[in-house]
Amino acid sequence: MVQFSRLGILDTSSPDADRVRLWEAFAQRLSEIGHVQGQNIGFEFRWANGDPSSLDRLAQELAALRVHAIVTAGTPAAFAARRASTRIPIVMATGVSVGTALHQDADRADSNITGLSDLAAGLSKKRLELLCALAPQSRQLAVLWDQSNPSGKLAIPEFQDAAHSLGVLAAMARDKIAGFAVVPSAMFFGDRKRLAELAIGHRLPAIFVRREYAQAGGLMAYGSPIRNNYLRAADYVDQILKGAAPANLPIEQPTGFELFINLRTAQQLDLTIPQALLLAAQAL
Repeated sequence: MVQFSRLGILDTSSPDADRVRLWEAFAQRLSEIGHVQGQNIGFEFRWANGDPSSLDRLAQELAALRVHAIVTAGTPAAFAARRASTRIPIVMATGVSVGTALHQDADRADSNITGLSDLAAGLSKKRLELLCALAPQSRQLAVLWDQSNPSGKLAIPEFQDAAHSLGVLAAMARDKIAGFAVVPSAMFFGDRKRLAELAIGHRLPAIFVRREYAQAGGLMAYGSPIRNNYLRAADYVDQILKGAAPANLPIEQPTGFELFINLRTAQQLDLTIPQALLLAAQAL
């Protein structure tokens, strides 16, 4: 185990209050297991502020500092870190590897990538089912995804399959859609308040991916608790700093999910929430 560890933090998003709290939870977890900031560990933060084009430069900066590991938030950040170094351990706090080139890399014996994944089989379908349950009149829905984020491409086919089975049409014809679902993206996370305001302004029911979106005014959110990812990422870092090889640490898939409904937004959209959803959700 190294005497003083330097961690690179590469985040696709911006350092707003919610994002900072997540990294504080990460640092607190590290402290609890013996890695205390300023004593035996230090952090080098790099924020892309929602600009994916800056990630390669930021990742290269961290690699040049010879940090002991790079912790990433967002799939594009993980890709950028991988391009910057095939030797520095990379821990994904959030992101998607399965179905991407990162998954192929993670399966190699010399892989330097591990961590937590956002995407689970059936998750996109479940979100669409929830949106249809809350807005059953919606028969033409849009999927909002970040084209710079490889994980978005993975969610689209599942949304399309789910839409077909539910009898709705997933489309991006903005002048005709009756609601939309948002694919996980650190860029969208930074703009969650604006997204919620636009959805309300256009009177569009929408489902998002995490609690923070619903807290920002989004109608509904369904996904795994993001804070848990950061706590587990700290555990991964601990193992790596103690000598574990990333290739020997399997990438974890989300298992627990939570549903949030913003009652005020539902009222603004004149939506009646089915009792079954109210019982299953945490109301905000």
